[in-house]
Amino acid sequence: MSSSSFALDLSLDRAGMIERIVGLPRQMRDAWAQAKSTVLPPSHAGAKAVVICGMGGSAIGGDITRALVESEVDVPIVVVRGYELPGFVDRETLVILSSYSGSTEETLAACDRALEVGARTIAVTTGGVLGQRARSAGFPLLQFRFEGQPREAIGYSSLLMLGVLTQLGYTGDYSEQISAAADVLERMAAELGPSAADGNAARGLATRCVGRIVAVYGGGLMAEVARRWKGQLNENGKTWAFFDQLPELNHNAVLGYRFPEDAGRELLVVMLSCEGNHPRIKLREQITAELLESTGIDVHRVEARGSTRFEQVFSALYFGDFVSYYLALANGVDPSDNSAIDHLKARLAQGA
Repeated sequence: MSSSSFALDLSLDRAGMIERIVGLPRQMRDAWAQAKSTVLPPSHAGAKAVVICGMGGSAIGGDITRALVESEVDVPIVVVRGYELPGFVDRETLVILSSYSGSTEETLAACDRALEVGARTIAVTTGGVLGQRARSAGFPLLQFRFEGQPREAIGYSSLLMLGVLTQLGYTGDYSEQISAAADVLERMAAELGPSAADGNAARGLATRCVGRIVAVYGGGLMAEVARRWKGQLNENGKTWAFFDQLPELNHNAVLGYRFPEDAGRELLVVMLSCEGNHPRIKLREQITAELLESTGIDVHRVEARGSTRFEQVFSALYFGDFVSYYLALANGVDPSDNSAIDHLKARLAQGA
């Protein structure tokens, strides 16, 4: 389909999300500069494990951080989405509490437990209750300013956490890689923004997603990027989507392609790929696509750009952000609308 298959009604974007999407490269540079200028206590270095606590847009930054550096870090990095901390968390654990608003109830519960066991705790937030707890309890606080949705602050939520690990000596200095990745995104913005000429690839893929359930597949470096795509398609596009990861899906999901027999009419699989992945993952992508297509399921491949992990992860993530935005407009909805989540939070506040 042509990328002009639906009218681009920017008036639906009442909160101006497109400005934050286009501005991600600048956000990355700002976040990294703040992280590099932050002084953290030596007491938080040398932990035996790192636990990142968050939900939604605040948690995905931890996933992206872990994907980028886990092959070089000599301690495990665990991302926790929920109220409870793992039983191993103790004084030898670095706990990074990530909450955009500072009021995420799951993360605040994890904060209580981290303080109870004496973990080496750090908060990354715009303020709120978490910021207040950090100041009153005396643990380090990386507070940032950003006007928008938590999911739009991926540059802060990922690079501030990475900066914590860098400043404390868990990782090396990635300044050059981050700058180069931001350069790649700036070039992409010119191609994928709403003022781009006909042939906008993100808008074209959004057109293919309309009226379908989207499954996003990714392996290796692309595994957590697939998770990000799923969340963005849900939150921005207001559409059903899920993600799965290679090579694991080759041990189960491939047997489920046969039924229902008309799944091809309702399903689109987006396969995320990058040059930095293990060659066997790339082979699995090819074979999996063949299996899907043999059952009539449409597969669209997205190739990450760049030569480094940072360029590939952020370029694939960035492309997905644009796709989810255009899908919202194609669906005739405001990409910033959070009414369902707001309703859920209000009901939770009322109790059972």
